[in-house]
Amino acid sequence: MLRPTSDRVKESMFNILGPEVEGKVVLDLFAGTGNLGIEALSRGARKAVFVEKNREAFRLVQRNLLNCGMTERSEVLLKEIDQGLRLLGTQDRRFDLIFMDPPYEKGLIRKTLEVLATRVVYHPDSIVVLEHDRREPLPNLSGSWTLLRQRRTGDTLLSFLAPILRDRPDRAGLNDGDARKH
Repeated sequence: MLRPTSDRVKESMFNILGPEVEGKVVLDLFAGTGNLGIEALSRGARKAVFVEKNREAFRLVQRNLLNCGMTERSEVLLKEIDQGLRLLGTQDRRFDLIFMDPPYEKGLIRKTLEVLATRVVYHPDSIVVLEHDRREPLPNLSGSWTLLRQRRTGDTLLSFLAPILRDRPDRAGLNDGDARKH
């Protein structure tokens, strides 16, 4: 069953990202309806790649992209997340923004972050935006990811992560010194 990101959560997410979206290359993992990647494209992202394993959802993403006139700036992969990340990694593709909206309370957050850490499809300034249930906290991120910011909207948490690859300046208010902001 698909659980698209609610409008309220999506609005909060994109308000936090602000100008971080424009001109960026976006990866939408667990794409579902394509809601997040399509929103990014509508806000000026240069390109979006969607990864979805469910054939019906895959076709829905394709249909939604066609209806929005965004097929030329997008690509949809019918793959498991680890297979999709492996393919993109072997193609040496890098993404500025990576959206992760795994099915809630299925234990996929840890697994996906671990796979993502080994399939380097990001660069030092990339941001991972993870949507998850507040009852499913982030796993220990030490070594691979750092939490920039977290926002709670109802039962949903938005966690903004950066790869631990470097020292970098704060950007767009995402790293405001208090990762527990709600």
